[in-house]
Amino acid sequence: MASVRSKNTAPEVVVRKALHRRGFRYRTHVAELPGKPDIVLPKYRAAILVHGCFWHGHDCPMFRLPATRREYWEAKVRRNRKRDTEVREALRAAGWRCLTVWECALRGTQKREFAKLIGDVAAWITGPGMSGELRGRTS
Repeated sequence: MASVRSKNTAPEVVVRKALHRRGFRYRTHVAELPGKPDIVLPKYRAAILVHGCFWHGHDCPMFRLPATRREYWEAKVRRNRKRDTEVREALRAAGWRCLTVWECALRGTQKREFAKLIGDVAAWITGPGMSGELRGRTS
């Protein structure tokens, strides 16, 4: 697991580049904020978390617990989910808006049309919503 990236993952980089092309300027992995959000837009007081479905235990077809060492993986995913909740709450308490973009929205059988997905991210950034979640399509 040492080779598994925690920063600059492929889904994260794809979202960042698309936002940059649309004119958004951001910082990455800001250590001063709870959880070091993947993308931080100070102008909009917005933080974007790009989550991998496997590591964060998303309820989609891209998440499936491994058959071996099941207890280990269940505990690991449970800890990750708990930490995700704590990070979102801490960001909100600090006055930051928080959006979660799930990997299944970008890849796999449920992926969304990319231009529409980035349009939804951009609309959330400039909109009034305090929190949000973008996941793969359901049908």
